[in-house]
Amino acid sequence: MNWMKRKKIKWIVVAALCGLLAMLVSVNAQPPEGVDPIHRTYLPVVIDDDFETIMKKDMEVKEKYMKRQEELLERRYDLSDRPSDVMMSAGRRAVQEGVRIKLPKGMSWEKLAKMSPAEIRKKDVLPEGFLPLPHAKHETGGQVIHEMHFTEIKRMEQRNLERFDVAFDLPEHLLPEFPPPMYLTTRPELGDVSQGKLLSIKNYYELMNGILTPVQMEGLRLLLTPFPQQQFNQTEDRKVEEPSLGISCFDCHANGHTNAAFHLNPDTRPHIARLRLDTVSLRGLYNQQIHGSKRSLRSVEDFTEFEQRTAYFDGDHVTAAKKGVNLPNRSSQVSMMAQMQNILDFPPAPKLDTFGKLDPEKATKQELMGQEVFFGKGRCAQCHPAPFYLDDKMHDLKVGRFYEARMSNGKWITPVGPIKTFTLRGIKDSPPYMHDGRLMTLEDTVEFFNIVTELNLNKEEKEGLVAFMRQL
Repeated sequence: MNWMKRKKIKWIVVAALCGLLAMLVSVNAQPPEGVDPIHRTYLPVVIDDDFETIMKKDMEVKEKYMKRQEELLERRYDLSDRPSDVMMSAGRRAVQEGVRIKLPKGMSWEKLAKMSPAEIRKKDVLPEGFLPLPHAKHETGGQVIHEMHFTEIKRMEQRNLERFDVAFDLPEHLLPEFPPPMYLTTRPELGDVSQGKLLSIKNYYELMNGILTPVQMEGLRLLLTPFPQQQFNQTEDRKVEEPSLGISCFDCHANGHTNAAFHLNPDTRPHIARLRLDTVSLRGLYNQQIHGSKRSLRSVEDFTEFEQRTAYFDGDHVTAAKKGVNLPNRSSQVSMMAQMQNILDFPPAPKLDTFGKLDPEKATKQELMGQEVFFGKGRCAQCHPAPFYLDDKMHDLKVGRFYEARMSNGKWITPVGPIKTFTLRGIKDSPPYMHDGRLMTLEDTVEFFNIVTELNLNKEEKEGLVAFMRQL
């Protein structure tokens, strides 16, 4: 009888603990009480208001949203213009230097590095700049393109990519050089084949005639052709004043690289949990085996097709059908676009040898020390092995160990899970960093990984890592 009683009590305790654990998981897995997730799975298809009403409402609150984002960025970062003496590949912009993440009051990087993840979480002292970065208007999302690009496209094509409801939120000096150079695996001796110009549907043929094959030329034409997208189309809930032909692949992947345009990932629901995505460079795509930050698409053909079919429309094929989705032919159009993307090359790295390591006769002592840290104590090479500095895997840094879930500027800040490893070749040309652009400089990136992966690097080792990565 006593045995039966003890067994019953044991299972009651186990059940209670399981219930408590489920409750805790539920608290962290569901939006905060009272917060409207906006939509569950599907976007609204039928829009009740007419375009003029929607535009008027959006324009009236634009300043409020931009001020909210400006205040968040000011809390998180030092956004000042502090150029280093290192230039990006085309020599049009200096690489920004210095740690830009602001620390909590009374905290230092050395002190923070000595704390455990649990202690950092309990005391809530993880720098806010290490948290996922919200979209400038997270409630709406969608592609947001910097003025430097949309001004040039408007001049060249008379096509307007400037949204009336939101603006780009980061200063130009923290972005990639514009227009970025374009390098091809098929003609490495030519260097930058863009001739310092932004490729568009108006000039691509003139610039590439005699350089590309007919298949590649057709692929490039399609990559430069605007097609309808969630915010750029003819419907009443578009976010540009005039009905729009849409947006092209290279409106974000400028010259096959990136202009740091951002949007929200199509793969997550509810809407408030979606991730801000900073446009990744397409350079070196020929050696990448998975594509998309979260989607893990297994070929560039898959990525090209599904970007057109659903990602352009927030991952919703229902609204895509309404707004004029382009359905590219897999055997012809998609394969031609892929052929063009697969010849986009990395920028020259004159200090690297055939195996992607530094040539000791060309590198500085600091760069060589940084390389030693990269492949040793820093453990960077476990996800970024030479010579292409990626492993074609997805990894979860488990940054959620360091903070409690919270709302921030319309985004529900929770752990993001596995994210694709991105190549570090040519990394100095691709600020800001991480999938959502939350880190402004390479120095920020080193501090982030030093804390999150508990490396305990010293000042000299951190500086060496930055010096090394600038040579990749």
